[in-house]
Amino acid sequence: MAAAEDIARVKQQEQELILPRFDDDVAFALGSAIRARALAEGLSLVVDIRTWDRQMFFAATAGTSADNAEWVRRKINTVRRFARASYRMVLERGEAPFSPQSGADPADYVIAGGGFPLRVAQAGIVGCLTISGLPGRDDHGVAVDALCDHLGLDRAVYALPAQ
Repeated sequence: MAAAEDIARVKQQEQELILPRFDDDVAFALGSAIRARALAEGLSLVVDIRTWDRQMFFAATAGTSADNAEWVRRKINTVRRFARASYRMVLERGEAPFSPQSGADPADYVIAGGGFPLRVAQAGIVGCLTISGLPGRDDHGVAVDALCDHLGLDRAVYALPAQ
C-alpha cells in the first residue's frame, strides 16, 4: 500500500473507531486486553490510556524501560496537539523531528507511531491510547486492533498491510 493509501486507512480508523463511552471501566478493559496480548505474544511494550487530564491505565511488560514511558509522553503530546494518530504524522511528514519554527519542541513531541486519539460519540477526542516498544507501525497496529476488538469490529477491515 502506498503512503497515500496508508494515510487514507489511518484517517478511516480515526473516523470510525469511535467509542460509545469512555470511562475507567473502558480504559481498564482496553488496557488489560493489550497487556494480555503482549504477554501471550511475548511483546515488550508499554500501554498508556488516558483522558487529557488523567492517566487511567498504565502497564509495562518485560523488556521495556523508562525510555518507553518517555516515548509515550511525547506521542501523547503529539496526538493532543495535532488531533490525529501519531503514525499518521509519520506517514504525512516522515520521522524527522519537528523544526524549531513549529513550536513543537522535540523534547516534548515526537513523530512516531503508537499514539491513537480516543474519540467518543457526540464528544470528539477525549484522550489517547498509546503504545511504545515495537516499531511504530506495529505500535499503531496494536492500538487499532484493541479498539476493533473492543468495538466488535473486524480487525482486517481496519488493519494496515504488513510491510
